[in-house]
Amino acid sequence: MSSNGRSTFQSASYSFSSSTVNGETRSYSESTYSDPSGTRIQRSTQEPGQAPRNERVEFDSAGRRIQDDRSTMGRIEDVTDKEQSDRDREYEERMEDEYAKKEGGA
Repeated sequence: MSSNGRSTFQSASYSFSSSTVNGETRSYSESTYSDPSGTRIQRSTQEPGQAPRNERVEFDSAGRRIQDDRSTMGRIEDVTDKEQSDRDREYEERMEDEYAKKEGGA
């Protein structure tokens, strides 16, 4: 305790893990910082072939979760991978049709 009666406690931690299976790497990191005003947690995960996902969580000094504008707006979903996947599938189907025509007409 400081001379004004307020706590000056601070704590920080960081962890990181990574694993590779069949050439595909997954990673996870988390950093936590606590002081008298509350606790802030930053997490980052990355799955093979995916963009990193970041999450930030904050709690006030009483342990209540603090909501910010970003967290109340809902999760942002990356639809580019799905759109590309749909286009790739359509392309493959067209190519299969073309090969079938060539093999049938030869």
